[in-house]
Amino acid sequence: KCIYSYVEMSRVVGVSINHILFRGQQTRVMSQLYRKTKVRSLVVPYLPRFGGGDDDTVGFQGADVLEPVRGFYDLPIATLDFASLYPSIMISHNMCYSTLIRAGSPLAQAIGNNNLDSHSLSENDLHVTPLGHYFLKSNVSKGVLPEILEDLLNARRNAKKELSNLQSELLTETDIQKRKDLDNLINVLDGRQLALKISANSVYGFTGASIGQLSCLEIASSVTAIGRSMIEKTKNFIVNNYTVSNGYEHQSKVIYGDTDSVMICFGTKDVAEAMRLGKEASCKLSEIFIKPIKLEFEKVYYPYLLNNKKRYAGMLWTKPDHPDKKDMKGVESVRRDNCLLVSTTVDKVLDILLSQKNIEAAKEFTKGVVSDLLNNNVDLSMLIISKGISKEVDGDGYKVKQPHVELAKRLQERDNAPKYNIGDRVPYVVLQGTKNSKVYETSEDPSFAFDHNLPIDVNYYLEKQVRPPLERIFEVLCDSKEIFEGEHTRKTKQQAISTDFGIGKF
Repeated sequence: KCIYSYVEMSRVVGVSINHILFRGQQTRVMSQLYRKTKVRSLVVPYLPRFGGGDDDTVGFQGADVLEPVRGFYDLPIATLDFASLYPSIMISHNMCYSTLIRAGSPLAQAIGNNNLDSHSLSENDLHVTPLGHYFLKSNVSKGVLPEILEDLLNARRNAKKELSNLQSELLTETDIQKRKDLDNLINVLDGRQLALKISANSVYGFTGASIGQLSCLEIASSVTAIGRSMIEKTKNFIVNNYTVSNGYEHQSKVIYGDTDSVMICFGTKDVAEAMRLGKEASCKLSEIFIKPIKLEFEKVYYPYLLNNKKRYAGMLWTKPDHPDKKDMKGVESVRRDNCLLVSTTVDKVLDILLSQKNIEAAKEFTKGVVSDLLNNNVDLSMLIISKGISKEVDGDGYKVKQPHVELAKRLQERDNAPKYNIGDRVPYVVLQGTKNSKVYETSEDPSFAFDHNLPIDVNYYLEKQVRPPLERIFEVLCDSKEIFEGEHTRKTKQQAISTDFGIGKF
């Protein structure tokens, strides 16, 4: 149903579907700028491009990520999110090319000399960013970019409201034809709200692109600076207000913050109470920030495993009576270039931890997988690794030898098989080799390995595939060496070496 999204994006930003498919975001933002400036009788200037290196972003500090307090939390963790953070910052501070007071301008000099009266302005007519950049407030001059963003966000709000109404109507409709019509309308509206969201978020990136048509370092760096200060303000407010001394049952702490969201442990064991406190805190904090910046309570994680920045997993709750689903970010089970044994093991371990809250059971299960792997009791299909071809296989496409690329070359020579093209995925397994052999030398076609009963390099799969992602999970729970280097594992390895069956015969 991609056509719905393409058509609605085309309507929102005012460019052809051909441009949507084959051009970048800058064309879409420029189109919206031309629309607004034409109505307001403004001229879009030509600005010289800066940067020009391989990077397409300007050298300024990006979003802030609070240092995570790593661990396994058997307590509800409330998550508060800033709604459309960067667009809201640009609207609230009226950030635009037309409202920016550039350094060296007469108005900037008047600010430096405390002589704003000569321009019929006062300090109350200016927004000052944490980096010392000045923007005129909307009561003096409404910016073009904020006006575009307001239109986009309001249109998205209306589309989502209409979408929700149609979804409710669909639940009660019994007529087959009317259900089809409703379903089509829902797809159109969903495509529209997604197009509006993407368009709003791309305006900030447009100002920060160094190889861009209207790059503006002052806007881009100010947006991220204000975002960082808001995350810090949120953290300080929670820590200073939700305390035992203020009458709350527990001392609250912020365990993680990531660009536009903050994760809070209020200390309560009750999901409903954590939700109530999250909603209360979001309302209080929304009053502190300039409108339309709004902090919203989104969900609760319980239990919650926080491994590192952008690496966590938990049971997600939006209602207090039961969890919605298992939610993960940055976890290896969703990566395609690991073997199936990794994803199934990680999924099962997380399921034991999050559903059963049983750390010992998760450890024992992992030990069992390690034992099976070392004893050649794992099906070959679980050990297949798959990677894509991104360059020409022949010639100088790849400077460094890679297992799937070298295998593709060998297969073409061995079987006179069709040439692998860019985008194709090559499945392979890793076989036992000599002491110092490289993985690209021992990669093999799974079917060939199976047919010829070739021995798998179980140590490679243990140390390079299975161990790293599981170690990242267990390192916040226990000493992972106990699982991968303990007495049980050593004995299994010795037994595996002396076996005289299966691939151990080789």
